[in-house]
Parts: sequence; structure tokens; C-alpha cells
Amino acid sequence: MANGKYTRVDGRRSASSYCSTVTITVFVALCLVGVWMMTSSSSSSVVPVQNVDEPAQEKKSEAKEQLTESNESSSNQQFEDNNADLPEDATKGGKNEKIQENIEKSDEKSNEESKFDDGSNRQMQNDDNKTGDGDSKTDSEGGETNTDESEKKSYSDENGNKSDSDDGEKKSDRKSEESSGEKVDGQVEEKEDQNENKESEKSSDDKKEDGSKNQSSNELFPSGAQLELTNETTTQKGSFSTQATESKNEKEAQQSSNQQNGYNWKLCNVTAGADFIPCLDNLQAIKKLRSTKHYEHRERHCPEEPPTCLVPLPEGYKRSIEWPTSREKIWYYNVPHTKLAKIKGHQNWVKVTGEYLTFPGGGTQFKNGALHYIDFIQESVPDVAWGKRTRVVLDVGCGVASFGGFLFDRGVLSMSFAPKDEHEAQVQFALERGIPAISAVMGTERLPFPGIVFDAVHCARCRVPWHIEGGKLLLELNRVLRPGGFFIWSATPVYQKLPEDVEIWNAMSQLIKAMCWELVSISKDTINKVGIAVYRKPTSNECYEKRSQQQPPVCSGSDDPNAAWHVPLQACMHKVPEESLERGSQWPEQWPARLEKTPYWLLSSQVGVYGKSAPEDFTADYEHWKRVVSKSYLNGMGINWSTVRNVMDMRSVYGGFAAAMKDISVWVMNVISIDSPDTLPIIYEREHELCYLPLPSAEVAMLSGPCRCNLVAVVAEVDRILRPEGKLIVRDDVETINELESMVKGMQWEVRMTYSKDKEGLLCVEKSMWRPKELETIKYAIA
Repeated sequence: MANGKYTRVDGRRSASSYCSTVTITVFVALCLVGVWMMTSSSSSSVVPVQNVDEPAQEKKSEAKEQLTESNESSSNQQFEDNNADLPEDATKGGKNEKIQENIEKSDEKSNEESKFDDGSNRQMQNDDNKTGDGDSKTDSEGGETNTDESEKKSYSDENGNKSDSDDGEKKSDRKSEESSGEKVDGQVEEKEDQNENKESEKSSDDKKEDGSKNQSSNELFPSGAQLELTNETTTQKGSFSTQATESKNEKEAQQSSNQQNGYNWKLCNVTAGADFIPCLDNLQAIKKLRSTKHYEHRERHCPEEPPTCLVPLPEGYKRSIEWPTSREKIWYYNVPHTKLAKIKGHQNWVKVTGEYLTFPGGGTQFKNGALHYIDFIQESVPDVAWGKRTRVVLDVGCGVASFGGFLFDRGVLSMSFAPKDEHEAQVQFALERGIPAISAVMGTERLPFPGIVFDAVHCARCRVPWHIEGGKLLLELNRVLRPGGFFIWSATPVYQKLPEDVEIWNAMSQLIKAMCWELVSISKDTINKVGIAVYRKPTSNECYEKRSQQQPPVCSGSDDPNAAWHVPLQACMHKVPEESLERGSQWPEQWPARLEKTPYWLLSSQVGVYGKSAPEDFTADYEHWKRVVSKSYLNGMGINWSTVRNVMDMRSVYGGFAAAMKDISVWVMNVISIDSPDTLPIIYEREHELCYLPLPSAEVAMLSGPCRCNLVAVVAEVDRILRPEGKLIVRDDVETINELESMVKGMQWEVRMTYSKDKEGLLCVEKSMWRPKELETIKYAIA
């Protein structure tokens, strides 16, 4: 008995121990399963909830399929950049405007999604909690049932099946779908197609957000067990950002930083220092010249590769003094040259006055002021009619350009030029004062201007030997002077009787008679004690044909008077245009009518730059720029135009921008690329053009695309000619704008505004005082 009793007790203990072991094993297994389910739920809960096309009862049966696909989709999209986050016409106004616009678009999108997310979440959670019901219930708030039914109908119709038959097929095919995954993929593709078809019916505003909506529609739906976390993730916005947003922004910031640092700017190490002009300081090319007798060393010798380094600023540089005060004085340290003050100070050219360089308004021929001299010319020859008949004047050997500076008071726009020579910074003085000027010389090549474009040419002791070598240099003036235009010559041979002066006067008189120029007036200014001779170019070829000796000869018919880029000078005269519709046969309209009126020689049979007839093109361009200037440039750029004087339009076409700025106290240097249609004669009917400028000379530079050149070199050149705190406005394709923005940020320029629409972009930036510390030696510019 005892043994049997003990046997039963042992048996019970053994059975009890076995049950405990099984229980613990099952419990541990359930815990592991629970942990696995929670982990799987968490990994897929990041998928945003979307409106569902099937009844809620079928949603639970798809959970395992969606879980697998959702994980794959998340892992694939994790490393992809979404190109549709911003529409192409996104407006960026610095960082604040760009961020604000993204927030507004993000809020709009989240509001649209929340209408569906809230309802579908509640519906699916109810179904999950009521597992024994077998009936799916829908949320009645916000028309969710109607939305689901309409979407389900659209889905069925597009695939040629009814929703009822789909329900039966889906229930019977669940296992095969789970094993193969083929139909799940097919469903995704069908839903993508459905979304694409729906998107194509939306308005143009909705199309801008296609990329972001398609991204969310491509993600699979989470199971009911995951909805709580998903709902919290999608609705928990407010002041908090998402990891995806933070990571995306950081990647973009790093990419932007890499782009900014993509080009390592260096400082040019050159002999000329802050005065470096690449085409005039190519010392290597100048040393190879066979002769400098005709000022070949003062002509342009551009390097094969333009420099891509930044030119240093003058030490102590300050913001330029504003016009019109700048006409009388400038900061000494902005153009720290005193040689002219020492040589020409007694002639009232320029003087050093404390921290300023002052300009009394005098010159070699007008010591008592330029205005008296200008008015004396008109008194001598009333037909000059400053500011009416005579609007565009070429001032040869301008010195510090006081003549051109005071012509503004008489409504005249001058183009002054002088060489970069032993007188140091003549043109730099002019530009710092706010007076149009370029560095150029009367040498062996034509001036960089088209034929018959200037109303008058002025030379006051300009030290040019007009009469030598068959009169080549005076014949160059004949090329650029309009028929009927004036040559105003104020020099010692006009009024002095020294042997050298008499010799030059006799030689000039003989040459000018052979050129058929008419001597209109010789007069003496008793105040300045100088004499002035005024000549007029003929308006017909009658005199040329009657000459007994054909010297200087008439240029051949194949010689184009408008060709001016590195064209050698010739001692010949171009015939005067005589056909009624030929440019130069008539005098332009008086100012300001000539600014707006289409030139008479632009014919309807000619095709303009923009594809219309030339007169229509001209008018449309002007109307376009009037709108752009009034609505955008004057008010939308953040530029205080009252502080701006020197402006450069680096792609002028018809000069419409300069014409539209006529009521603003600025002058515009119009530039036409040698590879662009030669519209300079049209511009000269209104304004004028540029060659090479010293640093720094422009307060606003405009560059309208397309730019098909070395962008780094262009940016370096813009930096060279643009004053610190000057503005650069660029219109080009978005790709170029983005690249340019990256480059100027690398120079620590301030981005004032960016705008893009339809793949076209607009950029406005402000130059800084920053200079790099690393040097780059330009070998051809080292003495």
C-alpha cells in the first residue's frame, strides 16, 4: 500500500511537472510571437493610411500581404529623392519665403489626406475590434461611404469587372496571392494606373502636386493592428517635424553645401593688382609684339582662356558716392591714383582733397568749366542742338570725362574712351564718377562700334595724329559718324601759330577737304582762350564722285562698315547711304521721340530676333520691357534705384531695357555678344554699347540667357566689373540659375531673390566685400 501510495504521488508529481513545462513553453512562444507581431507592426506603421477601395472585412485578410509589400516599399523609397516635393514654378525669396511656401503646400496636402485618413482609420479599427461580427461598418462622417463607393465603382469600371464579382474572386485567391505576390503587385500597378487616369482629369493647379500625390498612392495600406501608430504619425504635426522631413532637408543642405564648395575661388595674383583688365594686361602677349609704334600695346590682347580667379579690391575701398555728387568728388581709396592730379591739377582735371579726389569740372581746353565750353559750342554752331538733334556723342581721349559728365545736363549721352596708359586711371575715374566710358585706343584696329552711329565726335587735345598714314585714324571717325554729323576739334593747331601747329593744320585741312567734310565754324573761346573747329560729314556721294584725285579712296563694296571686332584699319572712305530706306540716309528722330519710334529702316519684310517682322519685334520688345521694369525691376527686386548710377545690360537685343529706364537717373551700358544678331545699330539709334571695363564700375549688371559659355569665367568677370554691394540680375534656364546661385554663394554673395516658372529662372544677388585668401598666379599678367 505504501509503495502504491507513493507510486500515485510520484505519478501526480510527474504529470504536474510535465504540464508546467508545457505551459511555460507555450507562454514563452506566445511572448515571442507577440514580440514579433509588435516589431512587424512598428516597422510597417510608417506607411500613411489612405482611402480603401474594398470593404473593411477584406482589409483584415490583406494584412499579411500588405505587411510584406509595405516593408519592401519603405526600404526602396528610403534612399530615393522625391523630385515632386516642389512644383517647378516654386517661388523662393531667400530661405524664409521658400520654407513658408513649402509649409503652406504641405499643410494643404495634409488637410486633403486627413479627410480620408480619419474616417478610414475609425472604420478599420471598429472592424478589428469586432472580430466576431463578420459585417463591415462604414463611417458616415464627411461622406466617406459615398467616396468609397464611387472610388470602388471607378476602380471596377476601369478594369471591366463589377465589385461583387471582385469580392468573390478576392476571397478565393488570398492564399495564392500570399504565396506568389504576383496579384498584389498587379493591384499596385492597377491602382497607379487608376490614380494616373484620375490625375489627368484634374485642373492645372492640381497637376503641380502630381509627384507628391503619386508617391503616397504607391504605398500599400497597413493592417488594422498598425492603425493606431499610423494615425498618430500622420496627424502629429503642429510644431514637430518628421524624421523623413528632417533627413531630407539635411541631405539637401549637405548637397547644397557641396555644390557651394564645388568651385574653390582664388584671388588673382597679377602685377596690375586691383586694376587688372585681362585683355589689356596680357603682358605675355604684349612682349611678343613686333612694334608698339601705333599703340599696339594699348589694344586688346585677350588671353586664350579667360581668368577664373577674383580680382582684389583696392585697399580701403568704400561704397561709392552717389550721383550727382560723384561727378564732383569720389573716395580716394576707391581709385588710389595721384599721377593725374600732379600732372593735370593746374588744368582742373582732378585734385587730391583729404580723403577725396575732387573734379572741378575742367579740362585742358576748358579750365573754367565744361558747361561753359559745351554751351559755347552750341552758340558757335546752333545746328548741334544738344539733347535734341545731337543725342549720342563719342568723346575721344576723354581724360577724366568731365565733358561727357556735364553733357548730361544738356540731355546728351556720351561715350568717352581713353587708353590705359601712363596717365593711369582715366577711365576708372570716369566710371567711379558715374560717367559712361571704356578703355580703348586709336591704334591699328577699328573701334568697337558699328558704322554711322554717332551724332557727333569730340576731340579736345586728344593727342591723336589724325593726318598721318593717309588719314587712317580720321577715316575711322568718318566710319562711325552719321552722314550730317559733326566733328568737333579743339586743339592747338586750330588757334596757335607755332610751326608744328601750322604744319598739322595744313595737313588736316588738305585731308578734310579730300574727305568732303565741310568746315562749318572756327571760333575762339575768349574765356578759356582756346579755338574750336567744327566740321560736318556730307549726306551724299556727290562730292566723292567729283574729286579730281581719288585719295583717300572709296572702300570696296565688299567692305562692311559695321564689322568692328578686331578688324584692321584701312585708309579708305565708305560711301554714304542714299537709298531712302537705307540706314544712314536720314537723320534719326529727335530725342526723346527716337527712343520709342521704330527706326525707318526696319522693314516689315525683315524677320526680327524674336521671329516677328522687325518693326513688330522692336515694338513688342519695348512694350515687354516697360511692363517688366515697372512691375518687377523697380519694385520687386528690393533695389533702391535712387542709389544706382552705372548699369550694364549684358544681352541688350534692341536696348528695350535701357529705353524703359529712361525716367530713372541711370545710364545703361548695352552689350551685344559677337555671336548674337548685330542689333547695335538699332541701339545706337537710342543709346550705346560697351567694350572692357576696369574694376569695379557697375552697380547693377543684367545677364539674360541663354549662357552657353564658361560660366565660372563669366561669374569671375561679373565680379571684376561689379561694385561691392552691386546687384546681379540673371534670367536663364533653371539649371543655369541653380548653378550660378551655387557659385555666387561660394563667394559669399547675398541671394536677394530667386524665382522659377516653366523651367525658366530669375536670380537677383548682391556682391559682397569678401575676397579669398588663396592666391592663383596669372602668369601672362606678371611683369
